[in-house]
Amino acid sequence: MMQLLSEMDGFDERGEIRIIAATNRFDMLDRAILRPGRFDRLIEVPNPDYEGRVQIFKIHTRNMNIADDVSFERLAGETDEISGADIKAICTEAGMFAIRDDRTEVRMEDFRNAGEKIEADEDGSQDVSKTFA
Repeated sequence: MMQLLSEMDGFDERGEIRIIAATNRFDMLDRAILRPGRFDRLIEVPNPDYEGRVQIFKIHTRNMNIADDVSFERLAGETDEISGADIKAICTEAGMFAIRDDRTEVRMEDFRNAGEKIEADEDGSQDVSKTFA
């Protein structure tokens, strides 16, 4: 943190140079990095809403063979409060479940199993209540 602050304070005026930073743990930022003059604007990008989750599922599965039982609307409804990156991870893992079973189609069960696996990997536990309601 001290190195980053030192580097930011050492910038000379060079015209149209912009520094952009991102974090998914805003609550963990040191107040020194947020003081006036370091970052002029803070923009929050919240987790996607229901419609956004439906679209993200569609985007990350567009090159997959999806079984008829898969409902992106149902998946979006079951994955409340997760990020787009989490949805991408679920889609990738669902595809891996199908590959491991030597299938050419990804099923709804694969998405649910993927959500459970992703949640377990993040928590180090088997509590999946946050991913699939």
